[in-house]
Amino acid sequence: MSIKGYIAVEGPIGVGKTTLAKLLAKKLDARLILENSESNPFLPDFYKNRERYAFQTQIFFLMSRSAQQQHFAHDDLFSQCTLSDYIFAKDGLFAGLNLSSDELILYEKVTSNLEKNVAIPDMVIYLTATVDTLIQRIRRRQRSFEKGLEKSYLENLCETYSNFFFNYSDAPLLVVKTDNVDFSTDGDKLSYIIEKISNKKEGTEYISFDSVLTDNRMGTG
Repeated sequence: MSIKGYIAVEGPIGVGKTTLAKLLAKKLDARLILENSESNPFLPDFYKNRERYAFQTQIFFLMSRSAQQQHFAHDDLFSQCTLSDYIFAKDGLFAGLNLSSDELILYEKVTSNLEKNVAIPDMVIYLTATVDTLIQRIRRRQRSFEKGLEKSYLENLCETYSNFFFNYSDAPLLVVKTDNVDFSTDGDKLSYIIEKISNKKEGTEYISFDSVLTDNRMGTG
């Protein structure tokens, strides 16, 4: 199947962004842009003491994501399909959740100079799941630095994502509930997602695999 443009997969920690992005990239013969969270040297300390290490952690992520985005933003994104497991705007979501008011002011000053050359996706796939599902998946992947991740933090993160995407209008949005889905083993559901990408619609479409609802309240983006 020939699909061109820039498609981003998003969602909270543990929801399966990278897994789906990899599977889609393989099926669509797409270029794959992955965020490497484990390269952030401040992340283990952040999970132990968020207040103390939030700013260092966030600035490292901001600079890393900006450099990665600007590297491929100048390429011809329409000559092939490009998949990523994040959108640049996620950085601001985490910043708003973790930084103090003074830190956030400084962060936003830095961000305003970096986001100008960021590529806007042609479509975003937003994966959702309950907090209990996220905790199970996080435990299953056994990343040592995530052992200190609190349920309350995940709850706040999910709410932050939900509020952000409720008003999202920059690109067609596919919201996929993933609690009972494993795309790595269910080829039919993966094919269904690819079909939705191929026939993307403006506005927002919700998929739970029990029912599908299209909502155009957000406009064309």
